[in-house]
Amino acid sequence: MSTGTNLGAGHWNGPAPEGFSLDVRLWKVTRAQSRTRPHQLRWKVGGKVSSSTFATVALAESRRSELWQAMRRGEAFRIKDGLPESEVRAAAAAAEVREEVSWFAFCREYMALRWPTSAAKTREGIADGLAAVTLAMVEQGSGAPRVEEIRLALRWAVVPRHAGETPPPELGDAYAWISQRSLPVSSLADPRILRDVQHRIAFKLDGAPAAGETARRRRRALNTAVEYAIERGALAANPLGAIKKAQRSAPDRLDPRVLVNRVQAAQLFAAVSYVGTWGRSKGRRLVAFYAVMYFAALRPSEAVGLRDADCHLPETGWGTLTLRETQPVSGTKWTDTGQRHEQRGLKSRSASEDRPVPIPPPLVATLREHMRLFGTAKDGRLFTNERGGLVGSSTYWRVWRDAREYALPPDLQRSILGGRPYDLRHTCITTWLNAGLPVAEVARRAGNSAEVVHRVYAGCIFGQEEAMNSKIEDELAWGER
Repeated sequence: MSTGTNLGAGHWNGPAPEGFSLDVRLWKVTRAQSRTRPHQLRWKVGGKVSSSTFATVALAESRRSELWQAMRRGEAFRIKDGLPESEVRAAAAAAEVREEVSWFAFCREYMALRWPTSAAKTREGIADGLAAVTLAMVEQGSGAPRVEEIRLALRWAVVPRHAGETPPPELGDAYAWISQRSLPVSSLADPRILRDVQHRIAFKLDGAPAAGETARRRRRALNTAVEYAIERGALAANPLGAIKKAQRSAPDRLDPRVLVNRVQAAQLFAAVSYVGTWGRSKGRRLVAFYAVMYFAALRPSEAVGLRDADCHLPETGWGTLTLRETQPVSGTKWTDTGQRHEQRGLKSRSASEDRPVPIPPPLVATLREHMRLFGTAKDGRLFTNERGGLVGSSTYWRVWRDAREYALPPDLQRSILGGRPYDLRHTCITTWLNAGLPVAEVARRAGNSAEVVHRVYAGCIFGQEEAMNSKIEDELAWGER
């Protein structure tokens, strides 16, 4: 063991306070088994060893110097964590002056801060995370509203333009409860409350695990809110590092049962064209809409924003869709315009960045036929409703639901096969992977990261084992033996 220093009790003018000790031994900095914090400082107070690790040796030596100076001044050290009395007193004083703010007031303040620079979907995601945490940050007891009402009331309350307004009658009791019974933000430092927060983030209201991405989004929202709470003095440190991330959230891996084969896709697209009342073309207008998801892996919000200028559609051969914008759907209260759609750049890209996607001849022909029959909107959008407006999510969901009833037998209607329009995008990405495209190229075309493609679609790659084995044989030249 490295040599150390023990100054003993000679520099103390009286007995050490309860829980403190003058018996302090400080060792030299040593190496730690950590790649990110490889330098360790250890010291012993009243027979109990404390330690800290540091990213650089300079930081470790600086901390050792601080403890050494406290020993020279004759300070007692707290036994449970090894801190000098001066640091313990400073922390206590800071806690006394720290501003107490209720969780409810903090959520409204934080959302008002984030609102101007956040997209509508981001605002909605932050509100969902804060609402989930609120279930652990409000007093429970007789007369408490149902948890569903508490969530809805918080989501309504954090919208900045609702400040000063009377909540809707159905949310009045829950609004009053959370505004009057919210715990202080500092309660997040309580391990029991923090554990409840972790549960609320990772589970749905019915007790089922939330989707992995949902849990991660909620945790990110809470973490950024906590960092702001530290900035404004409502918390001394981020308590989230003290708990492990929940491991029981629903997996992100795609269920292969949602994927449609070529025959089923053709049947579904044919059924789409028949959806609608007599004389109306609601379904026919959306055949190409679903086709760009199935053949080019567009997200529905990307398909809504697709324009004729984005399409290279030659008479023969492959074409290209160059995606430049998306029209995500949110509740009208989350957008600045009061409309459900918000025009944005592509997901996870800068506003000026585009994404070219090669498209096969069947999709080229489908898009050319769509434009011949229905033209485009005034702004060049390919897909419109019958009034020329944006295609709403409720519209393409209803048409797809009706098409499944026309195209699929009863047993498949009750299954999850193609249960959502988004499953067409999943089918396309899986098709690319099974065709042997490199993961990086699939990720580029789909607008995902390679890590997401690996995580979500790992269980949907089939039929490549024999081809991979042949490649290994060729490399090892087994066939020549």
